[in-house]
Parts: sequence; structure tokens; C-alpha cells
Amino acid sequence: MATGGKGSQSSTARPTNRLIYEKSPYLLQHAHNPVDWYPWGQEAFDKAKREDKLIFLSVGYSTCHWCHVMEQESFQNEEIGQILNDNFVCIKVDREERPDVDKVYMAFVQATSSGGGWPMSVWLTPDLKPFVGGTYFPPEDGIYQVGFRTVLLRILEQWKRNKTSLMENSQKILSALLARTDVGARGEEAPPSSKEVMSRCFQQLSESYDEEYGGFSESPKFPTPVNLNFLFSYWALHRSTTEGARALQMALHTLKMMAYGGVHDHIAQGFHRYSTDQRWHVPHFEKMLYDQGQLAAAYAKAFQISGDEFFADIVGDILLYVSRDLSDGSGGFYSAEDADSYPTVQSTEKQEGAFCVWTAEEIRWNLPDPIEGIPEEKTMADVFMHHYGVKEDGNVNPMKDPHNELKGKNVLIVQYSLELTAARFGLQLEQLKTLLAKGKEMLSKARGLRPRPHLDTKMLASWNGLMISGFAQSGAILGKQEYTDRAVRAASFLRHHMFSTVSGKLLRSCYRGQGNAVEKSSIHGFLEDYVFIIQALFDLYEASLNPSWLEWAVQLQHKQDELFWDPKGFAYFSTEAGDPSLLLRMKDDQDGAEPCPNSIAVTNLLRAASYTGHKEWVKKAGQILAAFSERLLKIPVVLPEMARSAAAFHQTLKQVVICGDPAGEDTRELLHCYYSTYTPNRVLILADGDTKGFLYRHLGFLSSLEKKDGKATAYLCENFACSLPVTSSQELRRLLLP
Repeated sequence: MATGGKGSQSSTARPTNRLIYEKSPYLLQHAHNPVDWYPWGQEAFDKAKREDKLIFLSVGYSTCHWCHVMEQESFQNEEIGQILNDNFVCIKVDREERPDVDKVYMAFVQATSSGGGWPMSVWLTPDLKPFVGGTYFPPEDGIYQVGFRTVLLRILEQWKRNKTSLMENSQKILSALLARTDVGARGEEAPPSSKEVMSRCFQQLSESYDEEYGGFSESPKFPTPVNLNFLFSYWALHRSTTEGARALQMALHTLKMMAYGGVHDHIAQGFHRYSTDQRWHVPHFEKMLYDQGQLAAAYAKAFQISGDEFFADIVGDILLYVSRDLSDGSGGFYSAEDADSYPTVQSTEKQEGAFCVWTAEEIRWNLPDPIEGIPEEKTMADVFMHHYGVKEDGNVNPMKDPHNELKGKNVLIVQYSLELTAARFGLQLEQLKTLLAKGKEMLSKARGLRPRPHLDTKMLASWNGLMISGFAQSGAILGKQEYTDRAVRAASFLRHHMFSTVSGKLLRSCYRGQGNAVEKSSIHGFLEDYVFIIQALFDLYEASLNPSWLEWAVQLQHKQDELFWDPKGFAYFSTEAGDPSLLLRMKDDQDGAEPCPNSIAVTNLLRAASYTGHKEWVKKAGQILAAFSERLLKIPVVLPEMARSAAAFHQTLKQVVICGDPAGEDTRELLHCYYSTYTPNRVLILADGDTKGFLYRHLGFLSSLEKKDGKATAYLCENFACSLPVTSSQELRRLLLP
């Protein structure tokens, strides 16, 4: 099979290595390398000890651009392969399949070098302790960087001459790392003040905010939905203040600029991973499932708050892409699409962005139709190129194109407002919208003839959870039943394929197998799998009102407590206990591209307590906040999701109870009010009168709540004490927005 490496074609004569028996698309990409790769496991560890050899650990993922580059340059190089095979035990790890392994050694690389990233290259002693690490290495020495071949030979020489010293240094580094990653509370510490944490987080975000283009850095620029969710919550809690207005403006402006930019795929929908420049123009072209899920929810909330249909359109755009390109027939969602692809069917070398970019000539060829009724003789291409910033010699800054792959090419970006473009060409606004939509459709067909980028068909529990939340929240807010139905299909897929009814445990991943059958992995779920799925099930209950999702969420919460809770330092470990190959049991302490699992766990615990009355979970939520209190008080900007959850903890989640028949018009009116009103820190409970159902069995007070005057009735409850009943959406809205 093709390696998927950039510019690579695998040799059919080359013998395979052990990775050929793996299911991970990333490991299979390396199965034909001349490197004698092992998967992470006892066979490799035993060989290293038996032969007293160092381990070379290479970690990446199948849609990682620089992983492809290093594979082509080094791992397909016969001479480098021989050096590795003769002197090291080589282990290849898919970071998405084994985030536990990745996080341990990434912590080491970040602590001992100037940064981290993938591919990650780490050299370990035979007992798995790291002593040298880095990321991408070019094959040969350059002006600014030592080559991979040189690094290998130097490390080998050090191992031969100074083995004892290396082992001692490795142990020292490990001890320091253990101290550095030790997150926990000492005794019964109180959770930090949410007012102080929220205020400081807002201040720190405001200081890093890009006033012109939105976002919170100059470049590279990542979507970071956790920042946007924090700002929405901050606005809702400070609606009448200048700071509240600024928080909302920062979030909405960022979402608009991202949608206008090249980081948004204007032809085939969805969002690319990040922008390499300040103005969201030139992206890193891979598309990740976790971005789509979180961004769909963020744009849905932006519509919920602003009422601006622009944001609703972007939600539809994202969910169309995921439904079409990242969906398995079984109901699950695939992980990612690659950045690299072959420019033409005849090409032998892959290029980054080849599937997505355009020359001016290509756009003229595909959009030749003249536009009638305007003063000048203009074609559809003229209007399209003007609106989307297309230039004859390409619109990509050479500084953002280190390999000259985008020379003469254009990344589409909304250069002008619809009003300005319409005025420029003497078009009516609706006429322009129709023209641009037709142009996108025609270019989409043209792009469909190009070789597609590699699709990582691995299905991860955690990322599926994030995507279910995206569909469920969007379905509820936009009133789109098809989105809720898609979320239900995906949740059913998880319950059928990635959950053991015997052990009550989740699996980490599964794969599209032969004949589109689903193949399960043997890797158990990690903390992130539990928290993102539990969150998804709560979101799905609110959208579908089916209490079976609540039951499963509560079951998983109990299992999460059993497997991951730290009774001494509080909060949850990222991994189960008992794996001897893991040197550290860590707790993530940063919200990044995905939220830190402990951040989401706080809100999950509060929601679970609201649905069950189980107060031990409220206590646990406070203990997590206490465990992270130092970071929350000093640099909450690295934990905006946890800062947001601190407010939920201190203010107590409000239970919005609606008594009625969900099929009744009066009940639907109250539900619509709930879905269309943005207020953080609340849960929805449908009291449908089923006294034997899950909610009535756990929440005794529901039996005392009744309809008023025979109409669907809403109550706002806090700590299981409820307001006076209301029967109109106007009255409910006043309760939700005091």
C-alpha cells in the first residue's frame, strides 16, 4: 500500500515490518519503510533489554504534514534505515491511538527543548526512560539544524562511552518531570473564587486579542473554541457592562474573520487546522474532526446570541462537510483529512494544499459564463475572483510557502463584503449571492476530479463525543431535527461498537475494515474519551429528550470515577492505573485544541448531580477546581474552559424543568424558548409524568411539579427548590435572563 508520505511511493518489493499487522492508518503508512518498526508493546521492550539497545521512539499521526516529510527524507532512506536497525529498537506510535504514551514523552520534550510537536522523536533507555528528544529532524546537517543521521551517530557514541552517566541523567530528568507534572490539592483546599478567576482570564485574553483580525495570537493562529466559549459565558454573566460587551465582540469578530479567511474551506466546507499567518489566510490544510465538532457548537451559540443568520449558515457548512466526508456508514465519524495530496492524477509527488488551491487560469476555465445586464462584459470568474481575492500570480505570501508548493496559487479568502462586490459590478445583492453559490458549486465539481487527500478512517471515542455535541447543540439551537438525528446515530454507534456492557468500559478507537465492517481495537478508553462522551450524552439528552442517554452518561460517570479519580491529590488522571510501560500518570493542565478533560469533567459532574441529586459529584467538581487553583489564579488563560466551569460551580447549575408532552405545541414553545436563549450554567429537564422513568426515580421533587391550568409549565429550580410556575415563553425568557 502507498505510504501516504509526501512525495512517496512504496516499493512493492520491499519487505514489510511488524506495522503491517496494525490497524492504525498512521502505523500502516510506515509498514513498508526499510526501518524495522515495532508497535508500542512488550516485544519491543524485551528486545531492547535483551540486546541492551536504546529505543528510538517516533510519534505522529496519519495526517501530519511534517511526519510525511520526515518519513520521505529519513525513514525511507535505506542508509538511515540500516543505522536505525543495527543500533536501535525502533517503535512507532500513533499519538491519536495512544495519547497516554504521547503525553508522557511530549512533556519530556517540552521540558528539555524549545518546544514540542509532531513528528516527535525521543530516545529512551531500555527501561523506557527518555534522555534526548526533539521533533522533526532533516536527514542531513544544515545551517541551522543538525541532521537526523548525525543525531543518531552522536547518540550511539554517547551510549557506548557514557552509558552509566546517561542512565543517571535520565533518572534525574524523570524525577524532575514527575515533580513538574504533579497537579493536585493539599488537604481540603477550597476552590478558587470564580469572580477572580473569570476576571483575570478575561483580562489575559483581552491583552492577547488581535483587534483587526480576531483571534489571540499573531501567527500561527488556531481556532481555540475554548476561548470563544469562555467569552460567551463571560458576556452572559456581565451583560450590562463594558467588559461584557467587549467579550461578546471579541468572540463574534473572531468567528466572522475565521469564516471569511482561507482557514475556512469556501468550496468544500469545513475548517482547516490553523492559519500560518495573522489574517487567517494561508492555512495548514489538514482538517480535524475535533475542530469541526467544537466550531459547529461555537457558531451555533453565536447564532443563538446574535440572531445573525451568517453564523447559522456556517454551522450548516461545517455539518455538511462532516456528514459528507468524515462519516462512516455505521454512524461513526472519521478522524481527519490530510493536508497533502497529488496535484494531478499523473503526479508522483504530493504537495500541501494541492487539493484546495487554485490558479487564476483554473477559475477562468471553470467559470466562463458571461453575466448579462451589467455595464461591462464580465464573466462569473471576474466577480468570483474579485470577491475571493484571487490574483493572476497567486495570493500566497512566499514567506508562508517554504517549499514553493503554493507559488502562483490562490487560497480563497473573502476580500470584500457582499455589498461592496455587488456595488463594484452593478449587481443586486441576491443576484450576487446566487452567482457566488453557483460558482462554488462549479468549482466543487472541478475539485472533485482532483486526487483526494488521505482520509484517516480511524474513529476515536473522544473526538466522536465532541462531534456528537456539535450536532446535538446545533440541532437544538437551529431547530434542525436532522442534526439531532445524526447525533443519535453516532451515539448509538459508540454504544454498539466502543462500549463493553460486560466491563462498563469504553474503547479508545475502532477502524473501517474490510467491506466497510467496523474493526475494534484492544485499547481501553482514556479520561478524555469518558468526559467528551459524557458531555455529548448530556447535550444529546437536551436535544432529543430521550432519558436513556442520561442513564448511559451517569453509568459512564461512575466508571470514570472508578478508573481515573485521584483520591489523594484530587482531580482525574488521564490514564488508568496498572500499565507498567507508562512512566507517569499525568493530569493534563491546559485547554488547547481540545479542552483539558478535567475542565469538562467539572461541568459534567455538576450536570450529573443536577440530574441525579448525587451531591458527592458536586464535591468532586470543587476538588478538581482546588487541585488546579494555583494555575487558575495565576494564568487562567491556559484553562479558559475550567475558568468557565468555576463560575458554574460557584453559581450552581439552574434546573429548567418543563412539565408537558414534548409533542404538544405548548411544550414545544417553551422548549424553543430554552433552546433559543443563551444562558450558561443550566440544565434542561423534561418532566413528562413518567414516574417510573430515570428522572423521576432520581429527582423526587419532580413529582410535586405540575402543569398550571392544564398548560405546559416551566419552573426554574436551584438546589432542588423551584420558582413559581410560568406558562409562556416570554415569562420563561424573563426567568432565564434575570
